[in-house]
Amino acid sequence: MKKWLIAICSLLMIAGCSNSNSASEANKNDKHSLKKVSVVLDWTPNTNHTGLYVAKEKGYFKDEGLDVDIIMPGDAGADQLVASGKSEFGVSYQESITQARIQGVPLVSVAAVIQHNTSGFASPAAKNIVSPKDFAGKTYGGWGSPVEKSVISSLMKKENADVNKVSIVNMGDTDFFTAVKRDIDFAWIYYGWTGVEAELRGEKLNMVYLTDYSDKLDYYTPVIATNENMIKENPDTVKAFVKAASKGYEFAIKHPSDAADILIKDVPDLDPKLVKKSQEWLASKYQDDAPRWGEQKQKVWENYATWMFDNGLLEKKLDAKKAFTNKFLPQ
Repeated sequence: MKKWLIAICSLLMIAGCSNSNSASEANKNDKHSLKKVSVVLDWTPNTNHTGLYVAKEKGYFKDEGLDVDIIMPGDAGADQLVASGKSEFGVSYQESITQARIQGVPLVSVAAVIQHNTSGFASPAAKNIVSPKDFAGKTYGGWGSPVEKSVISSLMKKENADVNKVSIVNMGDTDFFTAVKRDIDFAWIYYGWTGVEAELRGEKLNMVYLTDYSDKLDYYTPVIATNENMIKENPDTVKAFVKAASKGYEFAIKHPSDAADILIKDVPDLDPKLVKKSQEWLASKYQDDAPRWGEQKQKVWENYATWMFDNGLLEKKLDAKKAFTNKFLPQ
């Protein structure tokens, strides 16, 4: 849920075309010849990314003719790097891809990492924030995006409450647990990571999930993205990457403990207990009620884009059909 940076437009002007040799062709010519590509994470490594680490560790990417680097976003976010062609793939979000496409930036989602939105507004139980109306008179800590106030407002309207009675501050990089002890009352989190961490800490949270109050806020977050040039020039590479990633996430669904061990091995700075418990929590959420991992529905893209437009977050309506595709998912 990082804000969209306008600088992306200038990056597009220096985008270069990728090598047109497909991964399958590389394999055909030499089984040891792998096509090098990268995938940029949206944030520091966590269990949203486990399937990618599994695919790399277990050789699923190599089986598809790919040598994949998993890299951190740095100062330029994943969307900017993918849109500019500096990275072939990235971890993104439906909301940022929607904003990007409205600005003419040709990002495309090729798989939903998690089938339903698991995010919501969290607060320590002692603050007695159990529904949107309780936001009134409280301080929200966010990252400075207009979408935050709009989401809070839309939830509060359901209970005839006024968003102007909420104090909204930017908490920057301060972690949730520090912030709620210092100067904020609630924040927007993914339960699968921060919520699970609260359980391990023995700190009881109240959660106000977006999906409990609006179907239009049940959007895909996160997703795996590429750009239109990759799809046009290197469709076999995109297909190979998505196939291997699918196998990685399917492994994480069936074997969460083993998948967690792979992530812990590759990113030893992570708290092993948090990774294990988070992976267990997320295992059933990756695919959930979809016919296969990664599947996306046009209705979900249209619903959220309509919500964004109605709330003044988009200058025009989204052509949802161009924002995502399921064609690279394994049948």
